[in-house]
Amino acid sequence: MSNEMRLFSVTNERPLAIKISKALGIPLCEIELQKFSDGEVKINIEESIRGKNCYVIQSMNSNVNERLIEMLIMIDALKRASAHSITVIMPYYGYSRQDRKAHSREPVTAKLIANLLQQAGATRLISVDLHAAQIQGFFNIPIDHISAIPLLTDHLISKYGNEDVVIVAPDHSGVVRARRVADKMNAPIAILNRKPRPNEREISSVIGDVHGKLAIVVDDIIDTGYRATTSADKLLASGATSVVTCATHAVLAGHAAERLADSNIQEIVLTDAVDIPNEKLNEKMTIITIGEILAKAISGVQENRSLHPLF
Repeated sequence: MSNEMRLFSVTNERPLAIKISKALGIPLCEIELQKFSDGEVKINIEESIRGKNCYVIQSMNSNVNERLIEMLIMIDALKRASAHSITVIMPYYGYSRQDRKAHSREPVTAKLIANLLQQAGATRLISVDLHAAQIQGFFNIPIDHISAIPLLTDHLISKYGNEDVVIVAPDHSGVVRARRVADKMNAPIAILNRKPRPNEREISSVIGDVHGKLAIVVDDIIDTGYRATTSADKLLASGATSVVTCATHAVLAGHAAERLADSNIQEIVLTDAVDIPNEKLNEKMTIITIGEILAKAISGVQENRSLHPLF
């Protein structure tokens, strides 16, 4: 397998890429990434990849726009170097929340990103817990939509399996995600009813019984932390004994880390789909790696095996 595939990480901030590399037993190929004084990026691939199946890992951290441009330039470099295939591993799909026109004269930027990746030369995409599953339909290339929910659920079962829990969807759009956890934990479900505003949505009511229960909020993204903390406050005010929050993508923009540290949340269960700087970590956070499942996905693609168990 190692003679036919090449594994790349675009940025130097690559702890997840290193975990994937170790799980596969394949080293990361060397690239030179230069940044000029005006911010332009130049990439040089330091070995021949002619006829190889190339897998490119890019974690979308705090600067999504910069990471995206680096990814597009990397794809173009691989294409012009005659790579046989280019599989993009983008655990967190930037702009995924702009998946539709919610108001007049708005863009559908998630579709634009799909167009850019394909036009640059990507032949396949592997992503984790897309904010909106319909983003898969924005592509004309194969997409492997991997889920980290089983990993999060395994942790929750091991730690809270013997407690009286209720699984909470932070809004109506998150019910399917919460239901997957609830079914695995054999627990009831509740829903937070919200009045929508960007990043900060007022909770008008709790649908379902949370009184006397440990409430586990299941989300896909924690961005500003406002939604997570207000959800916890509302659940505790509604009679929950304590609140645990879990999410796949820890964007943690602005003062989110401090807001979470000062919150009433008992535990915050996250994955490393987005690189979390050490200064944003706190004792409430539990980080679960998705390196193994992404390595299995890459191996499955390379060897033409079904990835169904990872969905």
